[in-house]
Amino acid sequence: MTSNKTVMWGIVVAALFAGLGLWLGQRYFAPGYRAPQPEMAAMLLYPEPKPVAPFTLTRSDGTPYTDADLAGRWTVMFFGFTHCPDVCPTTLALWPQVEKALEKHAPGAPVAFAFVSVDPERDTPEKAGAYARYFSPRIVAATGDAASLEAMTRNLGVVYMKSGEGADYSVDHTAHLVVIGPDRTVRGIIRPPLDPNRIAADLATLAGGA
Repeated sequence: MTSNKTVMWGIVVAALFAGLGLWLGQRYFAPGYRAPQPEMAAMLLYPEPKPVAPFTLTRSDGTPYTDADLAGRWTVMFFGFTHCPDVCPTTLALWPQVEKALEKHAPGAPVAFAFVSVDPERDTPEKAGAYARYFSPRIVAATGDAASLEAMTRNLGVVYMKSGEGADYSVDHTAHLVVIGPDRTVRGIIRPPLDPNRIAADLATLAGGA
Protein backbone atom coordinates (compact mmCIF):
# COMPACT_ATOMS: atom_id res chain seq x y z
CA MET A 1 0.00 0.00 0.00
CA THR A 2 2.79 2.35 0.93
CA SER A 3 4.48 1.62 -2.36
CA ASN A 4 1.32 2.49 -4.27
CA LYS A 5 0.95 5.77 -2.37
CA THR A 6 4.57 6.65 -3.18
CA VAL A 7 4.00 5.95 -6.85
CA MET A 8 0.81 8.02 -6.89
CA TRP A 9 2.52 10.91 -5.11
CA GLY A 10 5.36 10.77 -7.62
CA ILE A 11 2.88 10.96 -10.50
CA VAL A 12 1.13 13.98 -8.91
CA VAL A 13 4.43 15.82 -8.35
CA ALA A 14 5.58 15.07 -11.90
CA ALA A 15 2.27 16.36 -13.26
CA LEU A 16 2.57 19.55 -11.20
CA PHE A 17 6.10 20.24 -12.47
CA ALA A 18 5.04 19.45 -16.03
CA GLY A 19 2.14 21.88 -15.73
CA LEU A 20 4.42 24.52 -14.20
CA GLY A 21 6.91 24.06 -17.00
CA LEU A 22 4.20 24.44 -19.62
CA TRP A 23 2.91 27.60 -17.93
CA LEU A 24 6.39 29.12 -17.71
CA GLY A 25 7.08 28.25 -21.32
CA GLN A 26 3.89 29.86 -22.50
CA ARG A 27 4.44 32.93 -20.34
CA TYR A 28 8.13 33.61 -20.93
CA PHE A 29 8.83 32.21 -24.36
CA ALA A 30 5.58 32.69 -26.25
CA PRO A 31 5.61 35.22 -29.12
CA GLY A 32 4.85 38.72 -27.93
CA TYR A 33 5.99 38.15 -24.34
CA ARG A 34 7.65 41.18 -22.78
CA ALA A 35 9.98 40.66 -19.84
CA PRO A 36 9.20 42.79 -16.77
CA GLN A 37 10.88 46.19 -16.90
CA PRO A 38 12.98 47.32 -13.93
CA GLU A 39 11.53 50.20 -11.97
CA MET A 40 13.14 53.47 -13.01
CA ALA A 41 13.42 56.75 -11.09
CA ALA A 42 14.20 59.07 -14.01
CA MET A 43 14.06 57.08 -17.25
CA LEU A 44 11.13 56.21 -19.44
CA LEU A 45 11.90 52.75 -20.82
CA TYR A 46 10.40 51.65 -24.13
CA PRO A 47 8.34 48.43 -24.14
CA GLU A 48 10.55 47.08 -26.93
CA PRO A 49 14.22 47.97 -27.63
CA LYS A 50 14.77 49.65 -31.00
CA PRO A 51 17.94 48.90 -33.01
CA VAL A 52 20.22 51.85 -33.68
CA ALA A 53 20.67 52.29 -37.42
CA PRO A 54 24.27 52.45 -38.70
CA PHE A 55 25.73 55.96 -38.55
CA THR A 56 29.08 57.65 -39.00
CA LEU A 57 29.97 60.99 -37.40
CA THR A 58 33.33 62.61 -36.67
CA ARG A 59 34.78 62.88 -33.17
CA SER A 60 36.52 65.97 -31.89
CA ASP A 61 39.91 64.33 -32.56
CA GLY A 62 39.00 63.62 -36.17
CA THR A 63 38.37 59.89 -35.78
CA PRO A 64 35.04 58.29 -36.78
CA TYR A 65 32.28 57.91 -34.23
CA THR A 66 29.96 55.12 -35.34
CA ASP A 67 27.25 52.84 -34.01
CA ALA A 68 29.98 50.26 -33.33
CA ASP A 69 31.26 52.54 -30.54
CA LEU A 70 28.02 51.96 -28.65
CA ALA A 71 28.59 48.24 -28.18
CA GLY A 72 29.42 46.92 -24.74
CA ARG A 73 28.34 49.93 -22.70
CA TRP A 74 25.35 52.04 -21.79
CA THR A 75 25.36 55.37 -23.61
CA VAL A 76 23.43 58.47 -22.66
CA MET A 77 23.29 60.68 -25.75
CA PHE A 78 22.34 64.35 -25.91
CA PHE A 79 21.80 66.43 -29.05
CA GLY A 80 22.43 70.18 -28.97
CA PHE A 81 24.80 72.89 -30.18
CA THR A 82 27.59 75.04 -28.76
CA HIS A 83 25.74 78.35 -29.17
CA CYS A 84 22.85 77.06 -27.06
CA PRO A 85 22.08 79.65 -24.36
CA ASP A 86 20.55 77.47 -21.66
CA VAL A 87 19.43 73.85 -22.19
CA CYS A 88 22.77 72.54 -23.51
CA PRO A 89 25.11 73.98 -20.87
CA THR A 90 22.67 73.04 -18.13
CA THR A 91 22.45 69.46 -19.41
CA LEU A 92 26.18 68.98 -19.96
CA ALA A 93 26.97 70.48 -16.55
CA LEU A 94 24.86 67.69 -15.08
CA TRP A 95 27.13 64.91 -16.31
CA PRO A 96 29.97 65.35 -13.78
CA GLN A 97 27.33 65.09 -11.05
CA VAL A 98 26.01 61.88 -12.62
CA GLU A 99 29.55 60.49 -12.80
CA LYS A 100 30.13 61.25 -9.11
CA ALA A 101 26.82 59.70 -8.06
CA LEU A 102 27.39 56.68 -10.29
CA GLU A 103 30.70 55.96 -8.55
CA LYS A 104 28.70 55.52 -5.35
CA HIS A 105 25.97 53.37 -6.89
CA ALA A 106 28.05 51.28 -9.31
CA PRO A 107 31.80 51.97 -9.46
CA GLY A 108 33.26 51.13 -12.85
CA ALA A 109 29.88 50.69 -14.53
CA PRO A 110 30.22 50.70 -18.36
CA VAL A 111 28.47 54.02 -18.98
CA ALA A 112 29.34 56.77 -21.47
CA PHE A 113 27.90 60.20 -22.21
CA ALA A 114 27.89 61.54 -25.77
CA PHE A 115 27.21 65.06 -27.03
CA VAL A 116 26.23 65.35 -30.70
CA SER A 117 26.06 68.81 -32.23
CA VAL A 118 23.16 69.37 -34.62
CA ASP A 119 24.62 72.66 -35.85
CA PRO A 120 27.11 71.54 -38.52
CA GLU A 121 27.27 75.02 -40.06
CA ARG A 122 29.01 76.46 -37.01
CA ASP A 123 30.15 73.50 -34.93
CA THR A 124 33.16 71.65 -36.24
CA PRO A 125 34.07 68.40 -34.46
CA GLU A 126 36.95 70.25 -32.76
CA LYS A 127 34.67 73.01 -31.52
CA ALA A 128 32.10 70.52 -30.24
CA GLY A 129 34.90 68.70 -28.40
CA ALA A 130 36.28 71.83 -26.76
CA TYR A 131 32.78 72.75 -25.64
CA ALA A 132 32.10 69.31 -24.15
CA ARG A 133 35.49 69.09 -22.40
CA TYR A 134 34.69 72.30 -20.54
CA PHE A 135 32.09 70.29 -18.63
CA SER A 136 33.80 66.89 -18.48
CA PRO A 137 36.79 65.33 -20.27
CA ARG A 138 34.85 62.06 -20.41
CA ILE A 139 32.11 63.36 -22.67
CA VAL A 140 32.41 62.05 -26.22
CA ALA A 141 31.71 64.88 -28.67
CA ALA A 142 30.92 64.43 -32.34
CA THR A 143 29.02 65.89 -35.27
CA GLY A 144 28.52 65.26 -38.97
CA ASP A 145 27.06 66.67 -42.14
CA ALA A 146 23.38 67.57 -42.36
CA ALA A 147 22.36 64.34 -44.11
CA SER A 148 24.09 62.13 -41.53
CA LEU A 149 22.59 64.05 -38.63
CA GLU A 150 19.09 63.97 -40.09
CA ALA A 151 19.20 60.21 -40.62
CA MET A 152 20.60 59.56 -37.16
CA THR A 153 18.18 61.81 -35.27
CA ARG A 154 15.20 60.42 -37.17
CA ASN A 155 16.20 56.91 -36.13
CA LEU A 156 16.66 57.93 -32.48
CA GLY A 157 13.46 59.95 -32.21
CA VAL A 158 15.20 63.32 -31.88
CA VAL A 159 13.96 66.50 -33.53
CA TYR A 160 15.87 69.69 -34.32
CA MET A 161 15.28 72.69 -36.56
CA LYS A 162 17.20 75.83 -37.41
CA SER A 163 15.37 79.01 -36.42
CA GLY A 164 16.15 82.63 -37.20
CA GLU A 165 18.27 84.27 -39.85
CA GLY A 166 21.85 85.48 -40.11
CA ALA A 167 24.88 84.42 -38.09
CA ASP A 168 22.99 84.56 -34.81
CA TYR A 169 20.41 81.92 -35.72
CA SER A 170 19.41 79.36 -33.11
CA VAL A 171 18.59 75.67 -33.27
CA ASP A 172 15.46 74.34 -31.64
CA HIS A 173 16.08 70.78 -30.47
CA THR A 174 14.79 67.96 -28.32
CA ALA A 175 15.83 68.38 -24.70
CA HIS A 176 15.58 64.75 -23.60
CA LEU A 177 18.47 62.29 -23.34
CA VAL A 178 18.50 59.09 -25.37
CA VAL A 179 19.50 55.91 -23.52
CA ILE A 180 21.22 53.26 -25.65
CA GLY A 181 22.02 49.78 -24.40
CA PRO A 182 25.24 47.77 -24.84
CA ASP A 183 23.50 45.78 -27.57
CA ARG A 184 23.14 48.98 -29.64
CA THR A 185 19.41 49.34 -29.12
CA VAL A 186 17.52 52.40 -27.92
CA ARG A 187 16.11 51.48 -24.52
CA GLY A 188 14.37 54.72 -23.57
CA ILE A 189 14.72 58.41 -22.80
CA ILE A 190 15.30 60.72 -19.84
CA ARG A 191 13.12 63.81 -19.88
CA PRO A 192 13.68 67.06 -17.98
CA PRO A 193 13.77 67.96 -15.19
CA LEU A 194 17.02 66.04 -14.87
CA ASP A 195 18.15 64.78 -11.48
CA PRO A 196 21.74 63.42 -11.39
CA ASN A 197 21.14 61.09 -8.46
CA ARG A 198 18.05 59.54 -10.03
CA ILE A 199 19.81 59.18 -13.39
CA ALA A 200 22.83 57.55 -11.74
CA ALA A 201 20.60 55.15 -9.81
CA ASP A 202 18.82 54.13 -13.02
CA LEU A 203 22.09 53.63 -14.88
CA ALA A 204 23.39 51.50 -12.02
CA THR A 205 20.23 49.37 -12.20
CA LEU A 206 20.54 48.95 -15.96
CA ALA A 207 24.28 48.26 -15.89
CA GLY A 208 23.76 45.67 -13.17
CA GLY A 209 21.20 43.87 -15.29
CA ALA A 210 23.01 44.17 -18.62
